[in-house]
Amino acid sequence: MKHQEPIISAAPVIEDFDDTTEETSAVELRSWIIAEAQHGLRLDRALSELVPEFSRSYLQQLIEAGAVTRDGQPLRKPAHKVRAGERGQIELRPTPQSQAFVPEAMALDVVYEDEHLLVLNKPAGLVVHPAPGNWRGTLLNGLLAHDTKAGQLPRAGIVHRLDKDTSGLMVVARTRAAMDALVRMIAAREVSRQYLALAHGPWSGPAVREVEGAIGRDPRNRLRMTVVDLQRQPGKPARTTFEVLHSAESGCWLRCTLHTGRTHQIRVHAAAIGHPLLADTLYGGTPAAGMQRQALHAWRLAFTHPVTGRALVFTAPPPADFVQALQAWGLGYNGPQDVL
Repeated sequence: MKHQEPIISAAPVIEDFDDTTEETSAVELRSWIIAEAQHGLRLDRALSELVPEFSRSYLQQLIEAGAVTRDGQPLRKPAHKVRAGERGQIELRPTPQSQAFVPEAMALDVVYEDEHLLVLNKPAGLVVHPAPGNWRGTLLNGLLAHDTKAGQLPRAGIVHRLDKDTSGLMVVARTRAAMDALVRMIAAREVSRQYLALAHGPWSGPAVREVEGAIGRDPRNRLRMTVVDLQRQPGKPARTTFEVLHSAESGCWLRCTLHTGRTHQIRVHAAAIGHPLLADTLYGGTPAAGMQRQALHAWRLAFTHPVTGRALVFTAPPPADFVQALQAWGLGYNGPQDVL
């Protein structure tokens, strides 16, 4: 098994741990020691950093099954607070998830790169993290091949995601210091992310529309998110600004600014105001104008470099399928000046 591979950050897979049914599986006993930086962390959190090729949820199962020991005695509580210098062993078994994190050469559209971070333009159809049904051929696999140091970082340095069928700009860290800083900046809303979208129906309402609506899992369909009432359902506050760039009878061309980063946020909010995205079948859109994937593109990314302090602004024009759909609907696209 690989020893320096990154962890899946979102929707971790829960693998069953059953010490009576895996006699033919390879088992590895790995030693661990708690560093100063991990002092005071929960055991499961510390192990997720020390053994990054396994999900935290799986490590919790290992802990509860007695597979994590200290001085020969099992530690069975994931919430156990560790101390610097503590050491022990963990019994590891390979899973599809742990074996997925291997380098795979692929063409990456790198917009910017320095020793601390890179910005890339992700094509539609590329999955960001390995997950059930997509254990290989992901952006994470490509990053491991692009940069040998990526294997030393959680999630290969990925600090935010785009859905599989959303195209556009992403920033990826190349050092742990840059990664920690970027995660803090995103949480503090210091990274500006703007998207272009094509939505069904002529635009209604003011040209600029602020949409605030908490987002949580749809109780009727666990694959979907939905706007929820936080008094009655779990969820997180979310806010999106929609600006109409052009509207026609068939639909409208929108610039969308994220103020929070919830799962499927733009797609959920657009559907909630009666303008589901073109071809976004999960949220009420239908394929049209030649578009077969949700018409969403992360076109602008702006932030302060976490190490140099330099102001960085990147833009990526919409891809060919997006431009063709614009033209089919008579909305037109004449270049970046149309959306600035």
